[in-house]
Amino acid sequence: MASYKAPLRDMRFVLFELMGGDDIASLPGYEEFTRDLIDPVLEEAARVCEEVLHPLNRSGDEEGCTFENGVVRTPKGFIEAYRQFREGGWTSIACDPEYGGQGLPKAVDTLIVEMICSANLSFSLYPGLTQGAYVALHGFGSDALKQTYLPKMVEGTWSGTMCLTEPHCGTDLGLLRTRAVPRGDGSYEITGTKIFISAGEHDLTENIIHLVLARLPGAPKGTKGISMFLAPKYLVNEDGSPGPRNGVSCGSIEHKMGIKASSTCVMNFDGAKGWLVGEPGKGMRAMFAMMNAERLAVGMQGLGVAEASYQGAVAYARERLQGRSLSGAKHPDKAADPIIVHPDVRRMLLTQRAYAEGCRALAAWAARSLDLESRHPDPEVRREAEDFVALVTPVVKALMTDLGSEAANLGMQVLGGHGYIREHGMEQYVRDCRIAQIYEGTNGIQSLDLVGRKLPANAGRLLRRFFHPVSDYIEAKNDDKALREFVEPLGKAFVRLQQATAAVARAGLRDPEEAGAAATDYLRLFGLTALAYLWTRMAEVSLPKVGDADSDGFYAAKVATARFYMQRLLPQTGALFASIMAGGKSMMAFEEAAF
Repeated sequence: MASYKAPLRDMRFVLFELMGGDDIASLPGYEEFTRDLIDPVLEEAARVCEEVLHPLNRSGDEEGCTFENGVVRTPKGFIEAYRQFREGGWTSIACDPEYGGQGLPKAVDTLIVEMICSANLSFSLYPGLTQGAYVALHGFGSDALKQTYLPKMVEGTWSGTMCLTEPHCGTDLGLLRTRAVPRGDGSYEITGTKIFISAGEHDLTENIIHLVLARLPGAPKGTKGISMFLAPKYLVNEDGSPGPRNGVSCGSIEHKMGIKASSTCVMNFDGAKGWLVGEPGKGMRAMFAMMNAERLAVGMQGLGVAEASYQGAVAYARERLQGRSLSGAKHPDKAADPIIVHPDVRRMLLTQRAYAEGCRALAAWAARSLDLESRHPDPEVRREAEDFVALVTPVVKALMTDLGSEAANLGMQVLGGHGYIREHGMEQYVRDCRIAQIYEGTNGIQSLDLVGRKLPANAGRLLRRFFHPVSDYIEAKNDDKALREFVEPLGKAFVRLQQATAAVARAGLRDPEEAGAAATDYLRLFGLTALAYLWTRMAEVSLPKVGDADSDGFYAAKVATARFYMQRLLPQTGALFASIMAGGKSMMAFEEAAF
């Protein structure tokens, strides 16, 4: 059976050595968050994930959620685990202290989210969706709504959802039909059906707060006519306690490939009482705040599963005896050598490791930028950080979930036939991780967002937040002999990315379908180049520390993994560049009837 140990050593490396986390305390409002406080928080989070959440991962998958007479029950042990999770304060980690939150930096919260996703991806969705709803309500709700709902959501006694998708519309929200009619008392009557609602109904909290996209009477067609509303499962009494049941019910739950312990619901709003969040017709603004938070969180799901699968694969490869090393027996005292001696097994393990550690660095870069965006006293620094987050959000979501799925499949492959059966837990990672490439906007949609919206935004201003620091770094390190084996392949990939960017921009002006045809390959090229930049920086930090002082070999392993990434994974950028430059004619000219 798969086990999990939080990678705290690497998390500390990324946070404090790569991203300069020691200066987090210099940001206004973060003064108390020194390493002396952050380290114990990470250690306790690791304990909860390893000892409370992970033991429920397989049993939760096997039992799943049950639905009967409108009631959803989570698997055995989930109620008790959630109670421990809530009482430990983990639902409030990064929330505003004004509403009972602990206000920890996103750079720390992101690492905690990774641990939760590694330990039990299904469980992560319950607090995760609440966090998304919290972001929208905190940013756009009236003071009255925030005072009524946020303290309970932050505390974790109430949870939240995002009710966007309908049976006839997913990404194209302009087609949605849910209606909201004014009741004359400041509230609205909401009627419609939403599908694929994660944590829409469950037994973990005493109330569930639904954020619902709907149309007001006379609203224009398309997305400009969409507003956001808050509709609780139970209406709230004057004393703040849950009152009578609202007109919200679960019609069914989905039977899914994975994340079976997470309830995915059809939600019916039958004249449910709700309140406007933000301005009429401005629901998309609040939705994007919520969605962007969730897209970053979904990227962490990909990373979390990649790490867990890697750990399971390494443990098996050390123990499984099969065949002899091609260069001669490494363990002649045993009947066979452990499979970790074989080149192809090492290829798979190192690919998992390089992707997981690279994505952890990318996530930390994005999280640190979120902290700068919200806390830095210089408005120009805040704007630059905001631009960077906007640019990399689709990359974090798509790249990290694509690579997470690849890593999960490699982990199962390492175990061979044993990976395909349930006993070892590796096939569950494959099933659970697959949804991350689909929900919160498919990865194809993320690619279109990057190419169609982020690249041209503000005359390319967002792109400069990535291109300039990478270009400056390459120029500064070009003559560094110790880093040459890393900087040179980074430089070549970066040139390809620059050329592809210009080509996609030109093609998009001439024919939008050309840019659309290149989008997925372009995002992958962008993401792999970003990882190459981060791997070069990680090698730079690690190289001086290799040697006698490197007692556990951590820095030597970091440099070796960086070398593997540059030599064996980064070359993908050459093929991606060729594919982008070939254009989209071969796919768009294909006759529809011939499919």
